[in-house]
Amino acid sequence: MTTDFAATITVEDIERDPYPIYARLRAESPVAYAPALNSWLVTSWDDVQVVTTKPDLFRAEDDNAPVVQHFGKPAIIHTDGEVHQELRKGVAPHYAPKRVAEYIDTLVRPIAMECIAAFDTSKPVDLVDAYFEPISVLALARSFGVMDVDVPTLREWFHGLAMGAINFSGDPERRRICDETKAKINAAMAPVFDRIEAEPDSSPLSHMMYHGLPEGERRSREFIMPSVLVTLLGGMQEPGHGACNTMIGLLENPDQMAKVRADMDGNLKKAVAEGVRWVAPIGTQIRAATQDIELGGVTIREGQTVSAVLASANRDEGVFTDGDRFDMDRTESALASFGFGGHFCAGKWFALAQMELAIRILLETYGEITLDRDQPYEFFGWEFRAPTSLFVKLT
Repeated sequence: MTTDFAATITVEDIERDPYPIYARLRAESPVAYAPALNSWLVTSWDDVQVVTTKPDLFRAEDDNAPVVQHFGKPAIIHTDGEVHQELRKGVAPHYAPKRVAEYIDTLVRPIAMECIAAFDTSKPVDLVDAYFEPISVLALARSFGVMDVDVPTLREWFHGLAMGAINFSGDPERRRICDETKAKINAAMAPVFDRIEAEPDSSPLSHMMYHGLPEGERRSREFIMPSVLVTLLGGMQEPGHGACNTMIGLLENPDQMAKVRADMDGNLKKAVAEGVRWVAPIGTQIRAATQDIELGGVTIREGQTVSAVLASANRDEGVFTDGDRFDMDRTESALASFGFGGHFCAGKWFALAQMELAIRILLETYGEITLDRDQPYEFFGWEFRAPTSLFVKLT
């Protein structure tokens, strides 16, 4: 069941840099069991498509998935059938493309400008800490219906919840951090739920509670809370970190940055799509085998956890030429970052629009942005991957 190389993969190695690991797996064993992660890793584009688009073979419901273990059930990304549709219809309408276009500028621009106003440009500015993460956590919270929680608290929520969502190895310290974070969120959300139960509004949170039910009925807090946690985590993480990853791609390729600056309407969208392909902010879709299944020359047993590695599919040599390179002008249009099948990311259009706008505002405000080589960035993570800091000089 375990290939020799997959058996050597450690949590520390894959969090430090998963891409050489993925490349070797694609070449030697594209479907391989990694004991340290308690999961099969499926790394080729074609096999990732199979795992994520064939629910008769691979179901979303998986009691061993870290999100289920730490957030509870039913969580929107780990449900199937009517329950999944019920939860998805609660959030999807607010994050549909046309709806996002109506409110994204009025939501994001004031947050971005407030961040910029606080910059001290006499020294390098950390765009992770001072710009992209604050925009991402505030934009999601406010769009979702959580209005009175500040940036430090929201960022604490994100990082605490992430400790649970990435805890494939069952690390007790990561569980402790996640549990403490959930307790804080439950306490902070109680008055929000009180308000919505007393007076429903147009927020996705309210819609999750009431949509499709007879008048006077509502879903319980306990029923929707696991999906609230998933939405908070993904919505706060993906746009901010995707924007960071894109900025690094542009800053390391001045010719491409120049193209974006010269024609933001024509090129910024391409740059963001390439940024989230090059370094996918969310690494996997998790499934469980519905039966014993042969895939990639090996047999996955019924009930085993399978990680369809979107980040690896994004660099598959059979699909992308020189996939390790950031190239916004590449001819391949494929993109795995937001997943496939009925569980593709419902916040895709919100995330992309937010990334594009945050980068646009930054480029419109500063004529020169350069990396501070004295404080180099370092990427971290395999399930959630982004730089831990991004210091730049702004003029």
